[in-house]
Amino acid sequence: MDKVLPQSRRYSELDWLRVILIFAVFLHHVFMPFNGDGWHVMNNESSKVLDDIMVYFEQLRLQTLFFIAGAGSLLLLQKMSAKSFVISKFHRLFIPLLMGVILIVPPQNYIGNIADYESLLSAYGQLMWSFDNNHLWFIEFLLIFMLLAIPFKRFLDGATGTVWLQWLERLSLLQYGLLSLGLVLVIVRGLAKYLMPDDSHHIENLSLSLFFLFFFFVGMSFIYSGQIWQSLALHRRTYLISLLISSLLFYAYYYSPDLSPYLSLTARWQIWWLVCSLVSWSGLLTMVGFASAYINRTPTWLQQTNELIYPFYILHQTVIVMLAFYIVQWQAGIMVKSLSLLVSALLICAALCYWVIKPFNLMRYLFGLKILSKD
Repeated sequence: MDKVLPQSRRYSELDWLRVILIFAVFLHHVFMPFNGDGWHVMNNESSKVLDDIMVYFEQLRLQTLFFIAGAGSLLLLQKMSAKSFVISKFHRLFIPLLMGVILIVPPQNYIGNIADYESLLSAYGQLMWSFDNNHLWFIEFLLIFMLLAIPFKRFLDGATGTVWLQWLERLSLLQYGLLSLGLVLVIVRGLAKYLMPDDSHHIENLSLSLFFLFFFFVGMSFIYSGQIWQSLALHRRTYLISLLISSLLFYAYYYSPDLSPYLSLTARWQIWWLVCSLVSWSGLLTMVGFASAYINRTPTWLQQTNELIYPFYILHQTVIVMLAFYIVQWQAGIMVKSLSLLVSALLICAALCYWVIKPFNLMRYLFGLKILSKD
C-alpha cells in the first residue's frame, strides 16, 4: 500500500479548495436575507431564483470542507503525537469556539430579536452566557471529529485498517469504483434521517453529525493512500459526468409536481436525501479530482489567506447580520442591496482579520492562529 507521507509534498489543492469553499459559505450568508428562507434578518422582497440556486450549493460546501479537515488531521497525526494533536486542537478550536459563542455570536441573536432588548450592550449580559453556537456549530463539529480522528488513525494503522485501505485501493482502480461509495452515503443519510428526523445543527443530532463524519473519515482514508489520491485526478471526468447527472436528478425532483397523492411524506423526504447525497458525493470527487490534477502550488498570498480564512469564518456571519439589518431597510432592489452587503461585509471582515487579528498575539490566540515568535 502506497502511503502518503506528510513531508512528501504540500497539498496545494486542499489550500485552494478550503479558501474557495469558505468564501462560498460567506456568499451563502450574504444572500440569505434575500432568498425568503427565514433568517436573522430578512429583506421585504425575496428571490425564488436565488433560493433555488442556493439550495443546490448547500449540498457541496460543508461536506467537502469536512473531507478536507479529515485529510488535514491525518497528515497532522502523521507528524505529531496524539497528545500534541489534542493540545493543538484545544488551542485552535476550543478557545476560538468559546470566545466566539461569548463575544461574536450575541449580536446576531440581538439583531434577530431586537424588540426584546433595550440595546446591544444590555443584551450582551443575557446572550453571552447562553452559549449559542449559531454558525460556529461547524467548529464544534470539527472539535469532536478531531478527537475521533485519533482512534480512527490507529484503526487505519492496524491490520483491519490495512484491509479497509486495500479494498479502497482496489475500488479506486475502477472507473466508477469510488463513485459506488456514494451508495453507502445514501444509506447512512437516509437511515439516520428516518430514525432521527432532526434539522438542528447540534452535535447530538446524529442524522447530521454522522453524515459529516462520513466525509471526515473518508478524507482521512483517501489521503492515507497515494494510489487512492492519484485515482481522484485520474477519474475526474467520470466524476464530473456523474455530478452533471446527479444535478439533473436533483433539480428534476426539486421542480417535480406535487407527489403527495402517490408517495408518503417519508418516501418523499427519502428521495430528497437520496438526490442530495448523490450531488454531495459526486461533487466532492469532482472538486478534489480536478483540483489535484491541475493545482500544484500555493502562492504566498494564498498561504496568508489560508491562515486568515479561519478568523474570517468566525467573524463573517455576525458582520453580515449587523450590516444587513440596515441595508435591507434601503429603498433599493435586491441586486443593489445584496452587492452592497457583499462588498461591505467582505471589506470589513478582511480589514479585521488583517489589521486587528493578524498582528497581535492575543487576538491570534483567541481566533485560533499560531502565536508569532518574538524575534
